[in-house]
Amino acid sequence: MIFDEFTIKSLIRPVPGFPREGVTFRDITPLYQSPRAVRMVTDSMIQRYVESPVTHIGAIDARGFLLGSVLAYELNKPLILFRKAGKLPADCISASYNTEYGEARIEIHRDALSAGAQVLLVDDLIATGGTFIAAAQLVDQLGGEIYEAAAIIDLPDLGGSRLMQESGIATFTLCAFAENE
Repeated sequence: MIFDEFTIKSLIRPVPGFPREGVTFRDITPLYQSPRAVRMVTDSMIQRYVESPVTHIGAIDARGFLLGSVLAYELNKPLILFRKAGKLPADCISASYNTEYGEARIEIHRDALSAGAQVLLVDDLIATGGTFIAAAQLVDQLGGEIYEAAAIIDLPDLGGSRLMQESGIATFTLCAFAENE
């Protein structure tokens, strides 16, 4: 299927003032209501990574789980979950990060991957980059490496993708929204 950025962007709903005034939330739920759009997004990601050296798909809580699980299945790779603090039941390591809303913490099971793993991090969007950078720190603590960080949306005005690239994390997104878009 040919990727159509206009279609994808038209199915991402802007929600001004959510979760607080001054923020425009990019809601991907309308995109997931379109089987054609879901196939377009997942097929594009699958084609990008099908012959890559990725050994694990790292899905970030919670919307990253939607895309990450499909990629793990289609690429036949283990899925590792990066969860908000207190959500994983076994021995975890954690990292804190700043978001556009405040401070948060992310965790991963200590036994989720081993040295030498090449991890593809996946989430719905790149905003400030904090979640991706924290996940990358956890992968590094476990001896793995980040192959790339992938998302459906980039919000470049928030500076996250630039910050991630400056931190040595390659990024890939399917579309971007300017702050006034």
